[in-house]
Amino acid sequence: MRTLIFGAKGQLGRDLMTVFGDAGEVSGHDVDTVDIADRAAVERIVSEFNPELIVNAAAYTDVEAAEGNEAKAFAVNETGAGILAASAGAPVVYYSTDYVFGGTKTTPYLPDDAVDPIGVYARSKEAGERAPRAANARHFIVRTAWLYGPGGNNFVEKILRAASQRPSLRVVDDEVGSPTHTWDLALATRALAATTAYGTYHAVNAGACSRYEFALAILELAGLRTPVEPCSSAEFSTKAERPLYSVLSNAKLERATRHAMRPWRDALAHYVKRRTARIQST
Repeated sequence: MRTLIFGAKGQLGRDLMTVFGDAGEVSGHDVDTVDIADRAAVERIVSEFNPELIVNAAAYTDVEAAEGNEAKAFAVNETGAGILAASAGAPVVYYSTDYVFGGTKTTPYLPDDAVDPIGVYARSKEAGERAPRAANARHFIVRTAWLYGPGGNNFVEKILRAASQRPSLRVVDDEVGSPTHTWDLALATRALAATTAYGTYHAVNAGACSRYEFALAILELAGLRTPVEPCSSAEFSTKAERPLYSVLSNAKLERATRHAMRPWRDALAHYVKRRTARIQST
């Protein structure tokens, strides 16, 4: 399969390049080579490579900064998404987020549940879901959550960095979700792209935990003993509101692909091992 990946240098893009590279010819682009909101530039790249699949991992993901940069967030997450989806006669993958839900449920969200985006980032991603749906009938909308991977400024890296700088940590225990390793999301994407079951899916590592429980697991697997105190999200002042419960159900993905996402703690152990190997090799 000839796969064209946008956002190839991001934490997800790096693993997508490896996973899809193992399955065929792959070409990657990032912000340094193309602005996905530039229709002419995108169409030129697509025409030159003639892909059988386009994977859009390019995204504006700074939730806090988005509150003051609405135009930029929508340009990347909505306008660019629509341009990529319409640029070629090939299926397209668009990644969305658990943030499109309001967080009021107490059971895992299903792909067909009503969305209720709160904040600029969430609204830009929900608009980004609608853009590929309108532009390309052969679309895969893949919602994920709490994503972490190599080279990213993600929750795992923030906790490890904080643990190396502070005698103790305080982490919220009232935000519950499904941590997801980029490697596992890339594998799920490849499994989904091998089908013609177009539509909206959720792809997260199995199970759920609070941010506090996630932090404890990160430190344990990294062999660190930094004390962690649970606290409420209300104790932290943020520009953007986060959903308190955003666990996603993989059931539809598993039915379509027969691909099961492994438990979040197993995936985290894999990431920590990869991270340790990478550090030791430098």
